[in-house]
Amino acid sequence: MQPNPDFTHFDDQGRARMVHVGDKEITRREAVAAARVLVSRSTFDLIRSGGVKKGDVLTVAQVAGIMGAKRTPDLIPMCHPILIGGIDLKLWLDETRLSVEIEARVRCDGRTGVEMEALTAASTAALTVYDMCKAVQRDMVITDVRLISKTGGVHGDYHV
Repeated sequence: MQPNPDFTHFDDQGRARMVHVGDKEITRREAVAAARVLVSRSTFDLIRSGGVKKGDVLTVAQVAGIMGAKRTPDLIPMCHPILIGGIDLKLWLDETRLSVEIEARVRCDGRTGVEMEALTAASTAALTVYDMCKAVQRDMVITDVRLISKTGGVHGDYHV
């Protein structure tokens, strides 16, 4: 079976490899990812009022998401360690959806993109919301983890 040339993380024998990026130009790169945590009305109200016993859910999840982005290469085997230039992580409550909305924007000047860092930030923040609220609700749903946009690099820009 011949490996698919579109999958760059495999060598000629189909074995996993870390892609060589050393010859690429350093360019400005940015990625935006999002996630959503669906909660019950009572959990939503507890988050909004600050009544969750573990603390301020949105602030803790924000810090956790930033930490997650910084640890991405420790979690995703083929991700390169990169020097992140900045992380903006926003969390807000959407009363119509009864959800915690999460958006992560990660930037760097580097040879490889930051899509995985943005996705990891959004996912880690969502998991932290779940962890913070699981004592009052076990059936929360983490959903819509997705890449919204990315800029920079040889593959060009991507926008949903």
